[in-house]
Amino acid sequence: MKENSLAQFGLYEFIRILAPGFYFMFASYVFIAAFTLPFFPFDEREIGLPTFLIGAMIAGLTMYAKESPKKRKAFLTNQPSQFILERSRRVKDAPAMSDDEARRLYFYILNHYIPVTVHDKIFFFGMIYHVMISIRRTSFWFGVVGLTLVAVKIATTGHVFIEHILPVALVWLIYTLNVRYNKADRRMQENYQDQIFWLSMNSTIVDELIAKRIHIQTEP
Repeated sequence: MKENSLAQFGLYEFIRILAPGFYFMFASYVFIAAFTLPFFPFDEREIGLPTFLIGAMIAGLTMYAKESPKKRKAFLTNQPSQFILERSRRVKDAPAMSDDEARRLYFYILNHYIPVTVHDKIFFFGMIYHVMISIRRTSFWFGVVGLTLVAVKIATTGHVFIEHILPVALVWLIYTLNVRYNKADRRMQENYQDQIFWLSMNSTIVDELIAKRIHIQTEP
């Protein structure tokens, strides 16, 4: 992987952490302000800004570590490593690769053979997918919390104001648009199809690397 690609990769991973984290803290701030919740660190700028930044980093790192977007069907279906796995079964006099071996070989090809422009595009759309799915899930849970707070407000005071409704309606709107247009899932599958197309057009390279991997494993 070239230095420019390493810098791009680091930037994309940084955005994967910060964007969902900032969204989480922004939504928290809006809900705290709308429902006048007793959360004092946001009251003063000297304390509020560091709290916001540190909270965003912690929230982003938590979502990054949890990796829930990788458990979705759109991420797990039609992965390029499956193409390599199928190719390995066609190599004569050699055992088929396992899923983990195919995945390792895929990343080797991605980092050493796929052109830089394609490589950067793959990581860019992968970052977009993770950010959008994290925002979708965060919006859903803030929507649930918001509806609960509205219900509690009505139960305790007998009325509710527009400032209580607006943030809840906004997060549900963000969630609905994300689900309705579903760009994240479509982009991820298009991303996979582009990679599979490159692998199929360069199947000679793939087969040579599969054979080389088998040769290395059988060496004393």
